[in-house]
Amino acid sequence: MAALLDWMLPDSLLGRLSVVMIFGVLVTQVAGGLIWAAQLRSKSEAETRVAAQHLAHSASVAIRYFMSLPANYRPLMIQQLREMGGTRFFINANSAAVPVAPFGDSPLVKVAIDAAAQTLRDDLPFMPEAKLDFAWPDGLQVSNDGLKVGDLPDNWAQHILLTKPNSAPVLVIQMQVENGRWLYLAALMPNPYFLDSDNPLWLDRLVLQGLSLAAILLLSILVVRWTTRPLAALADAAEAFGKGETVPQLPGTGSREYVKTARAFSGMRERIKRYLEDRERLFVSISHDLRTPITRLKLRTELMDDDEMRSEFHDDLDELDMMVKGALQSVKDSDIHENRTEVRLDALVTRMIRDAKMAGHEIAFTPSGINVIAKPLALKRAIGNLFDNALYYGQRVEIAIRPSQGVGGALVEIEIRDHGPGVPEDAMGTLFQPYVRLEHGRSQNSGGMGLGLGISRNIVQAHGGELLLRNHPEGGLIATIILPAR
Repeated sequence: MAALLDWMLPDSLLGRLSVVMIFGVLVTQVAGGLIWAAQLRSKSEAETRVAAQHLAHSASVAIRYFMSLPANYRPLMIQQLREMGGTRFFINANSAAVPVAPFGDSPLVKVAIDAAAQTLRDDLPFMPEAKLDFAWPDGLQVSNDGLKVGDLPDNWAQHILLTKPNSAPVLVIQMQVENGRWLYLAALMPNPYFLDSDNPLWLDRLVLQGLSLAAILLLSILVVRWTTRPLAALADAAEAFGKGETVPQLPGTGSREYVKTARAFSGMRERIKRYLEDRERLFVSISHDLRTPITRLKLRTELMDDDEMRSEFHDDLDELDMMVKGALQSVKDSDIHENRTEVRLDALVTRMIRDAKMAGHEIAFTPSGINVIAKPLALKRAIGNLFDNALYYGQRVEIAIRPSQGVGGALVEIEIRDHGPGVPEDAMGTLFQPYVRLEHGRSQNSGGMGLGLGISRNIVQAHGGELLLRNHPEGGLIATIILPAR
């Protein structure tokens, strides 16, 4: 689950918090919208049911009234109602049921028809089942001879069935009152536009929800950005300090947790700086203090009569002097104080190769045209140590520079391969330890001290990179420097 979230979410803290905030707001908006839509639908259904029941009650009263009239009076009453008004229904008498065009599926239409039909059955239990349909007034047929609403005089149906400029659905009730006689009633619902309440996605509602969502998201992103900006500055400061660059000033304001972390980082940085300065002074002092007694001991060995013992003392003192110089050199090589600049790797490697070829070594290299931002002298020392090792222990050397891609972005790989005996796999993990030298190394390079690989790795790591060692399947050792492209 954690791996899936890491894959789905952005790498930066700003991106992750923004995604979480946006997702939370969207879920809240959707959940709230669904709840509101469900409540609106429930309310609309209740209101539609009550309105249909009232309309059906009025229809049942009208049907009883017309049934109570003598048959020859009914056409006169219908004509009088059309001309004088006074009823909510358009009424007509037909010899058969009039076909009504299908209205379309709608939950509220079904609720209204079911409620009105049940009310008519309750009010008129001895009457035949009524036919109920909803229809649009445009093209609505009112008699079985094809007469339509549009063919009627305006004063007959305009205020009953047609609402301009927007038309509303009409409820048509047809009931057989006698054999061969059907009563036709058409009327608008008490809320003519009741179908609009069934749609929670009105344009104005969508616009309002969209504006509120955009405002919330904008504020959320601004707050997240304001919160994470000091953390980004802290990360930049830590990276610059780790690479030996000038550390930018950290913001002094922010959340309580950030201020506490920034103060702890500043204190740690000062302690590490003091430690590095003390270490450098310590090694300089040791080098200075040890050289005098070593020189004194060398002079005293000259007074010894035994030549063999004098030679052994000289060898031990030379080795001790070399170890002191090597330890001091290790500190100096790993702590070269210089600014970063753009380094042309082809030119740097070509200068090394030119000197080596003049000494008779066989080297293969193809220019790549790749540049990196690094400390020139330190990077030259790191590559030079690996290059010198390859020349010592291999007959031929191959150098390749190529771009690569890592988790953090673009990388540059500098690969140096020798054609020597390689390194036993069980000894691979000890190569970076100081003064560790394998048997074939001591036999081929007696003047070395086993500090070069450790120095190279420290320099590469100070550049934010990595130094990897592995054996080639066909023989020889491959040293690969991996650096950030920029």
